[in-house]
Amino acid sequence: MNPTSARDPKQLRQASPTGAPLFLWMIVGVMAAIELVLNLSSSGIFGTVNLRWPAFMLGAFWQPILSGAAAPLYPGQTALMFITHAFLHGGFMHWALNSVILLSLGKFVSIHIGATKTMLVLFLSAIGGAACFGLISSSNAPMIGASGAVFGLIGLWQVMDYRMRRRSALPVRPVVMAFLGLVISNIIFFVMLSGGLAWEAHLGGWIVGWIAGQSFARRTF
Repeated sequence: MNPTSARDPKQLRQASPTGAPLFLWMIVGVMAAIELVLNLSSSGIFGTVNLRWPAFMLGAFWQPILSGAAAPLYPGQTALMFITHAFLHGGFMHWALNSVILLSLGKFVSIHIGATKTMLVLFLSAIGGAACFGLISSSNAPMIGASGAVFGLIGLWQVMDYRMRRRSALPVRPVVMAFLGLVISNIIFFVMLSGGLAWEAHLGGWIVGWIAGQSFARRTF
């Protein structure tokens, strides 16, 4: 998609019935196709082997591989897992939650900074989320999901709101409260999931999004 046209809300609405740019639908579609195959496989409808765990072994982010405690299964896995983990999910609900936020918030962001920069933010946020997880977490479990990239969009959106409020001499308290809400919700879900929430990936993605909003993806008013 042409970045210039992505900044035009009218043209963006013409590109898709829901207003979301095509590149976002393509990302969501790839993730959906992967999850569909894994779901059908684990249900015994497709193939004779449950492919979910082999897919996690090959594509999830593994902290032990990053730290050197475990050897990679194939050449380049140590680098590729920084991206491939974002296309794997633990089920349709996990995929749906990330996809809804990706489409809605990605649409808003792409209107203001264009498709190319939005894709770059997603790419870097996925890497940043994995890096933060690898540096902070000591878990031996696989880390999967596009939530790092999603939190990159959230961080970018919040820095846009922050800068707009500062420019317009408006209170920044709503931005602070929104950030605190993210922290509290992560704590609640971490407890509810008995530690099964990769909050480190959320943090890393958010930081990348915030930095991007202050640099190459900075919105011009």
